[in-house]
Amino acid sequence: MDSNERKKAAMQRKLQQLRSVTNSSAMNKASIIVDATRYIEELKQKEEGLSSEIEAAESSISQDELPKVTVETLEKGFLINVFSERNCPGMLVAILDAFEELGLDVLDARVSCEDTFQLEAVGGESEENDSIDAQVVKQAVLQAINSMD
Repeated sequence: MDSNERKKAAMQRKLQQLRSVTNSSAMNKASIIVDATRYIEELKQKEEGLSSEIEAAESSISQDELPKVTVETLEKGFLINVFSERNCPGMLVAILDAFEELGLDVLDARVSCEDTFQLEAVGGESEENDSIDAQVVKQAVLQAINSMD
């Protein structure tokens, strides 16, 4: 086989591969290439659509994501954990104000508010206020955070 025949056979194999990948039913070279071009355009449109969906999903997640608040009842008080993807100026103050309104004294706390907001606090109930439960504390913290928006 001379080089021209080898080139022609290689071209035929590649055209058949292209025809197979693009699900083309065309038999001649020009039609296979036209079908492949259409297929590439369809893939580009699908990719753009998926990118738009991903972008919309990510933005809605970040906008709708509420902070995670957990409250555990301890023997004399509560362990309060707050985590939020976004940190807003004044968030710590709003949460501490909520503790004060509930009559909780902060006995120990760790706070990080660099990019995200994280708070772990142990709140002890004051002597005159012993009727608070964990759900009330959680709702007060969430309300304090939501009132900042």
